[in-house]
Amino acid sequence: MYKILKAEQLNANIYLMVVEAPRVARHCEPGQFVIVKIDEAGERIPLTICDYDREAGTVTIVFQPVGASTKRFAGLKTGDAFRDFTGPLGCPSEFVKENIEDLKQKKILFVGGGVGAAPVYPQVKWLKEHGVDADVIIGSKNKELLILEKEMEAVAGRYYPCTDDGSYGHAGMVTTMIEELVAQGNTYDICIAIGPMIMMKFVCLLTKKLEIPTIVSMNPIMVDGTGMCGACRLLVGGEVKFACVDGPEFDGHLVDFENAMKRQQMYKSEEGRAMLKLQEGDTHHGGCGNCGGEK
Repeated sequence: MYKILKAEQLNANIYLMVVEAPRVARHCEPGQFVIVKIDEAGERIPLTICDYDREAGTVTIVFQPVGASTKRFAGLKTGDAFRDFTGPLGCPSEFVKENIEDLKQKKILFVGGGVGAAPVYPQVKWLKEHGVDADVIIGSKNKELLILEKEMEAVAGRYYPCTDDGSYGHAGMVTTMIEELVAQGNTYDICIAIGPMIMMKFVCLLTKKLEIPTIVSMNPIMVDGTGMCGACRLLVGGEVKFACVDGPEFDGHLVDFENAMKRQQMYKSEEGRAMLKLQEGDTHHGGCGNCGGEK
């Protein structure tokens, strides 16, 4: 069992939990995720790691209840426990392997939307700890839905909150904030976008036009998290990839967002999964290809 040391509701529909998981904390890196189960009968839920403390042996997760299992997660309190907390899974962010001195020469921009601020935070924090500044844009519908603001301000070179309703920070979407920064003369060597699929799609359309290489995290489409169910199958540069085992980060300018979003909707119904199986043949599944992921 994995004890919950802290359970906090960040806003109306986003929750944060600090979980005692020493082995995971020792090995995780920015960009990776964990698989969480509340009990034996619970679903396997992939959640991106928001923060970790190797000395304390803790891992922080942030989630938004969307299904039965995550709604049950929201009911847990400090002192309760998860049955399973497996990880770290997925590939670490690419910059973890880069030369630090080379990273210090780069102008890096992070763009997050909604709960996507959670996986942005550990990456920006890691960079800050290694002497690398990064600008951060975080968008939400209104001020009340912004999360981790104090934490983000502490690690970001410059932090730009955006609200669709103009109630706080930049009035407008994250894409208009990018345009404004570029118009002011800011240049960026790379952009990392994490958030809803539609947000990442339009960020990539803009950054391609602006000639800014862009990495996206495709964790929103993961289900099983081990490469066997095939839910997170996507096309990257025309090649079949699986977000949970090949990613979750990919070159955003090569991701076929239209295909991914359409497939995500189809995967939700039994009829849709049957059609995907027919269309995709042997590539319908992930790692094993015979796990019954269509059922």
